[in-house]
Amino acid sequence: MADFVPNEEILELAITREEIANKLFLELAARTKNPELRKVFEELADEELEHKAKLELEILKTGKVMKESQKPLFKERIDTGEPDSWIDMDYKDMLLLGIQKEDAAFRFYVKLAANARDEDSYETLMALAEQEIKHKLRFEMEYEKLLKTK
Repeated sequence: MADFVPNEEILELAITREEIANKLFLELAARTKNPELRKVFEELADEELEHKAKLELEILKTGKVMKESQKPLFKERIDTGEPDSWIDMDYKDMLLLGIQKEDAAFRFYVKLAANARDEDSYETLMALAEQEIKHKLRFEMEYEKLLKTK
């Protein structure tokens, strides 16, 4: 990202990414037959909404009030950037997708934090990066359990 990007735009982009992640995890939860993994996906979906709320708070701290019409809205299905083939994934592939997405989210927040214009935004973005890496580790642990059972 270029250095001239305003904090509000950085935060709005991050909010959109959190909405996409929430929707992805809800869709994966609905498609898995494994109750433990469904719970993991649902918990992660909830955490992504918590991240979104933190980012919205950072926007409010800047003095900007987002009108309802400006807030990113969920569509019936948000484009996750993945081909529709992910819908029919097996357990192993869902875990690998989760690992990949959480790693990308971690890197995304680290890059955004490097462009933050104030300490509060920097700290929020780095805290979110930490949460995303924890999510990745959670998927990796589930993946390791799966490999051990085979």
